[in-house]
Amino acid sequence: MLVINGLTKHFGTIAAVNNVSFTCGAGEFIGIIGRSGAGKSTLLRLINRLEEPCDGEISYKGQAIRELKGRTLRSWRRSCAMIFQQFNLSPRLDVITNVLVGALAERPMASSLIKFFPEKDRARAIIELDKLDMAHAALQRTGTLSGGQQQRVAIARAMLQEPSVILADEPVASLDPVNSQVVMEALSTICRERGIPVLINLHSLELARRYCTRVVAMAKGSVIMDGAPTELTPSMIDAIYGSRDISNGQPNEVVMSLRAA
Repeated sequence: MLVINGLTKHFGTIAAVNNVSFTCGAGEFIGIIGRSGAGKSTLLRLINRLEEPCDGEISYKGQAIRELKGRTLRSWRRSCAMIFQQFNLSPRLDVITNVLVGALAERPMASSLIKFFPEKDRARAIIELDKLDMAHAALQRTGTLSGGQQQRVAIARAMLQEPSVILADEPVASLDPVNSQVVMEALSTICRERGIPVLINLHSLELARRYCTRVVAMAKGSVIMDGAPTELTPSMIDAIYGSRDISNGQPNEVVMSLRAA
């Protein structure tokens, strides 16, 4: 069980994350939603310890994450796999080598530099790619793949870390609707079949409603909703996103369409 209690992060006088508390258990697929600047990405970076909190606690299976240093902190970051919007793959390398990067933390530095990976790791990489319907592209240059295919490669790489938790920061924001669904299906299957909790930042309420078991909504750094997707009522959507365009005071067409959904 991942437990977040009173987590707070200030940048100067701005509270990017303000007294956030919630839990995430095995098999939960939690969508974190809110406007840009609501604190969603900072929250994930705090959980992974890429940012240091100003206050509050993070614990996983009773272990205090804020107390970790050195090797134990690196171990936590490896077990808390991050999936990003921009894939973070090397386009010049083939797909399987990009996936094998997920096992680098377990390998001696010298063997990694010469791209020597044990057969066991290569087999694991192919298995993960096959589960994502990408094994056929194992020897293909990653830069030749579509965005959706590259994101599936990034997921396979994350799975090679054997994560305890998956943190996905807007992984479908740059994808078309079809590829967005493919990636969401892949993450949902991993969460359901392997029991790995997934926390995913989303802008699409449609995807949150369709795939997430829970929704945590943020506004100005604070959690204003934590519940089932069915709780995303028109009034709650107004509270999360606002109903008027800031630039001209007119109803925001995107928000209005979300309310009608």
